[in-house]
Amino acid sequence: MAGPVPVPMLWPDVIGESKMPNARMPMAQMPIALSIAGSDSSGGAGIQADLKTFSAFGVYGATAIAALTAQNTRGVTGVHAVPAPFLAEQIDSVAEDLDVGSVKTGMLATAEIVATVADAYARHRANGRLGPLVVDPVMVATSGDILLAPDAVETMRTRLIPLAELVTPNIEEAAILTGSAPAKSVADMHEQAAIIGQQLGAHAVLVKGGHGFGPNATDVLWVGGVTREYALPRQNVPPSHGTGCTLSAAIAALLALGVPLDEAVGRAKAYLWHAIAAAQAAPVGHGARPVDHLYAIRRTGPPA
Repeated sequence: MAGPVPVPMLWPDVIGESKMPNARMPMAQMPIALSIAGSDSSGGAGIQADLKTFSAFGVYGATAIAALTAQNTRGVTGVHAVPAPFLAEQIDSVAEDLDVGSVKTGMLATAEIVATVADAYARHRANGRLGPLVVDPVMVATSGDILLAPDAVETMRTRLIPLAELVTPNIEEAAILTGSAPAKSVADMHEQAAIIGQQLGAHAVLVKGGHGFGPNATDVLWVGGVTREYALPRQNVPPSHGTGCTLSAAIAALLALGVPLDEAVGRAKAYLWHAIAAAQAAPVGHGARPVDHLYAIRRTGPPA
C-alpha cells in the first residue's frame, strides 16, 4: 500500500495546462469526452455537470442521454428513461463521427439501459472508436432519491464494470457493489476497492470518501493490487449537489487529454475541492448546493 498522494491545491495547477489544449496538440486532435448519463433539469449534476466540467478543462463534450429527470437542488420528482434502442443510436452516432478520447457513464436508471451501454461501448471500443471508460455507478442522489433500479445493480457488476478503466463508487455505492456494510475507516475503503477491482474486473477503482468520516476527505485508488490515498481537508459547508458526477467527469476529461490515471485523479479531486469552495460565495437553489464548475472563469474573467 502506497502512502497518500500529494494533491494539487492551487487552482492553476489543477486545470492550467488543460485550459489551452491547442498549445500542445493541433486542432485536428481536439480532445473529446463522451458522457452517457441522465439529464438534471436544475443543471447541477448529470449531463449538465459533465459538460461544464469538460469545458473547464478545455475538452469538447459529447453526450448520449440515458434518462430525463425532473429535479432541483431539493430532490427528484420524476424520471423518464430513454428507450434503450434510441440510447444506442445516440452512442453510435457519436462514435461513428467523433474521435472520442474518453467515455464516462452516470445515471443509467435500468438494467436494460446498463446492458445497452455495455454492448455499445464494447462494440465501439473494439473498433478503436471510443477511449477508456470511467464508470460512475450512480445509485442514489444526494437527496436520497433512487436513481438505479435494484435489478440493474447486478447488470452493472457483470456487464459494465468489467469494461471500465476506472469505476468511482462513493462509500454507499462501494458497499452495495461489494455486498458489505459501508466503510467505517480508510482501511475499509482500501479493502472494498480491492474487492471491486479483483472480483468485478475493473482496471482501477476509486472509492470516494467525501461522504465519509474524519477531518480529511480521503479517496482510495486501487490499481492492479496497489492502493493509494488522495486526501484534502474536509470543508465545513452545507451538502453539495453533483460532486460525484463532477469528479468522474473531470477524470474523464483529463484522460481524454492524455493525462496518466493517477495524476488525473489528483487533479480532478483538487478541481472538485475548489468548485465546492467557490459555490459557497453564490449558492444556487435552496437545497444541496451545486458546485461551481466554472470557478476558474470567474477568477480570470470570461473569454473575450
